[in-house]
Amino acid sequence: MRTLPPMTSYPQEIKIAAKLLWLRRLSAKEIAEQLNLNNARVVYQWAEKGQWEALLQHETVEQATARRLIALAEKPNKSAEDYKEIEKLGNLLDKLAGIDLKKARTAREKAAGSRGESGGKSKKRKPKNDISEITPEQLEEIRKELFFEYQHRWHANKNQRTRFILKSRQIGATYYFAWEAFEDAIVSGDNQVFLSASRSQAEIFKAYILRFASQYFGIELKGADFIALSNGAELRFVSTNGRTAMGYHGHLYVDEVFWIPDFERLNKLASGMASQKKWRKTYFSTPSVKSHGAYPMWSGERYNERRKTKVEFELSREALNRGLLGPDKIWRNMVTLEDAAEQGCDLFDIDELRNEYSEAEFNNLFMCAFLEAGLSVFNLNDLLAAAVDTNVIWVDFHAKQKRPYGNHPVWIGYDPSRSGDGAAIVVVAPPLKEGDKFRVLEKIVLRNRAWQYQANRIRELTEKYNVQFIGIDCTGPGHGVFEMVQNFFPRATPIHYGLETKTALVLKTQDVVESQRIQWDAEHTDIPQAFLQIHQTTTGKDQITYAANRTSTTGHADVAWAVMHALSNEPLNRNRRKSTWAFAA
Repeated sequence: MRTLPPMTSYPQEIKIAAKLLWLRRLSAKEIAEQLNLNNARVVYQWAEKGQWEALLQHETVEQATARRLIALAEKPNKSAEDYKEIEKLGNLLDKLAGIDLKKARTAREKAAGSRGESGGKSKKRKPKNDISEITPEQLEEIRKELFFEYQHRWHANKNQRTRFILKSRQIGATYYFAWEAFEDAIVSGDNQVFLSASRSQAEIFKAYILRFASQYFGIELKGADFIALSNGAELRFVSTNGRTAMGYHGHLYVDEVFWIPDFERLNKLASGMASQKKWRKTYFSTPSVKSHGAYPMWSGERYNERRKTKVEFELSREALNRGLLGPDKIWRNMVTLEDAAEQGCDLFDIDELRNEYSEAEFNNLFMCAFLEAGLSVFNLNDLLAAAVDTNVIWVDFHAKQKRPYGNHPVWIGYDPSRSGDGAAIVVVAPPLKEGDKFRVLEKIVLRNRAWQYQANRIRELTEKYNVQFIGIDCTGPGHGVFEMVQNFFPRATPIHYGLETKTALVLKTQDVVESQRIQWDAEHTDIPQAFLQIHQTTTGKDQITYAANRTSTTGHADVAWAVMHALSNEPLNRNRRKSTWAFAA
């Protein structure tokens, strides 16, 4: 029987390989099996010593699903259980993106039929990254089955030099453009580049592409940093923070462009990657505010800046819902949720969504309406400056560990649920030393949950973190949760809303945001969206106060208020109190 070396005898190459597999979310057992190690324990020892968990970020459900699917898809010698998990994860990813699973299943069955297979299962797995047997006819047949009318329109205009698409949430844009790039790479052999606010978001594209290849053609695509197809085409998945992104070239896809900070820098990066006339650029996003750096490009203002004779741009829904090539040669398209429904997408109950959100928020999320920046007390550019790729920036936050932030102190903010409303809980790490920033480590949004359930979630956070402060809005329904939290955290602080309290909360947070003293994950676009909902108003006695379009039946900006409740533990004049948070027990 072969005797394997002890941990100290493993070469550095093996340790590096183990680290790379760990960062791709393989379990310690799977890594040990792949690298022929003595046992999984040695992997845990390396991970702890090298602080590998610090390199992983706190993920959304969609990101975590995509990352696990990628890890399994790239795993050699898959078991039957692995294939079952891949199928479940793929279906979950489709569901999270608002994909019609029936259409996907029908497309798989047709693809299997065209390959002469039964049940949609491949009899023999094809060689790695070999796409030589996939025909344009097969791709076209699957595309016609998978997508709705508005997505087919995007494909019909694929060869436009620049496309700019304003869209509703969850109508399958990421899913479609992943397919478009996959199909084009196979047919044309051209490179494809996906640019997102963070690498984890870009890898959602990768997860879809791996799934397309596996489910429809029985091909296992491989590649850690990029996927190189057998015809020479490369698929790249990069972050706007990526230092090497400028060196890539190909057809470019940029998602959620209206929520990416520093658009001028982004556009220079995009222009560098797609400067040759053969490369196309596609921008798509839900709207933010008209003060965002991308808006002049969308509106045509940027084009008119250098012209003596100004040109009028059509930006109405009626003009753009079928797509329109503007004077600047940018093809613009607007797809609201109602447009998507009219064009075959029956995945949403629009009336229910209208009841769930305020008119302003519904219009922004689903009807392609820009928020009015002047009405908000927060500036979008300041909010976007707080968005970072935590996978790169936060090296001391270990999301998957039992104690993600070790024994460092955190503050919790809670905004209660009302009738038809969502409760929000956030975990904020205060600065440990002068010059550090607040960090929103975790956020939880709960809907239609009893007070006891909400209190239990807060209890779980006190067991997970070294909680030093909990700020709870006790106005109305929050009082019940507060009393329950007091039972296990007697130091919980009640926040009673009034004119002075609201003003103090907003002024404190304005100071933190405007001075760029706070960070959150770039993927949490709901955080800046929530802050943008907060505006100044007056009471019946003409006193100035702050609100977020909250009604008795609909609550909004819950995450923003929760963040403000956590930040309230720092006084308005922060210089009055020396920071001792780093030494908290």
